[in-house]
Amino acid sequence: MTVELRHLRAFLAIAEEGNVTRAAARLHLSQPALSRTLRQIEEHFGTRLVDRSTHHLRLTAEGRTFRDKALAALSAVETALDPRGLKSWPLRLGHPWAALGDHTIPLLRRWDETHPGTPLELLRIDDRTAGLTQGKVDAALLRGEVTAEGLRTELLMSEERVVVMPADSPLAALPRVTLADLAAHPIALNTVSGTTTMDLWPPTARPVAAIEVTNTDEWLIAIAAGRAVGISTSATPSHHTHPSLVFRPLTDAPAIPVVLAWREGLGHPAIPHLVALAHQVIASDGTGRTSW
Repeated sequence: MTVELRHLRAFLAIAEEGNVTRAAARLHLSQPALSRTLRQIEEHFGTRLVDRSTHHLRLTAEGRTFRDKALAALSAVETALDPRGLKSWPLRLGHPWAALGDHTIPLLRRWDETHPGTPLELLRIDDRTAGLTQGKVDAALLRGEVTAEGLRTELLMSEERVVVMPADSPLAALPRVTLADLAAHPIALNTVSGTTTMDLWPPTARPVAAIEVTNTDEWLIAIAAGRAVGISTSATPSHHTHPSLVFRPLTDAPAIPVVLAWREGLGHPAIPHLVALAHQVIASDGTGRTSW
């Protein structure tokens, strides 16, 4: 079978809806026709992509991989067929939070000066790879270890960790904070794009509880409301200010690497220029390590 764009759209509809009936209605197809399309795709790959053992369909590991590849393929086609692309080919730069910290604005300004024919679009996407594996962006600024397959990364700098807390927290009286100081407090964890997990503490000295959220806005609200404290990097104070929050250095946790990532293989031709310019902008302040 030759896989066509309609097969990709059909599979993505099923993946997003979690139900063949709803996906068929969304695509204006009959349920039997969509089910046949799904079987054709699975026969092409020789493996199950969807687990049908429950009422709510779930993707298998292979299905999740194909979903990301299908999203990237459709995004590439849409970009290629966009009439605006004949005049300029924007470079889409994703980030889940804080972009390049204090270097973000200098990077954008320098890019506009040196590459006026290639718009640099900065996009915040709440995703582990800021939409990179799904084809939503051409490159991404990411923090922490990048484990997704098929990506290349370039280390740009490292950032010190900070503790984020409500202004009326007892911890605010401390000039610096340690991991042990946090053990008596619930910790807000961004499970989608955050860089902190409970593994940061020894197993016998972990905080009393965790509040899990899925994006930076929810994370900030949970902390500002006094429900938890959080750990972030030195990029956060300048990018996510709030009158109810204060920041203190965390002295005994490793720094966080900041990398520029892009997909292997053919990509946007301006990516090498972006890598070079990012290094130049960071080096212009005389250090590759940020603190506050």
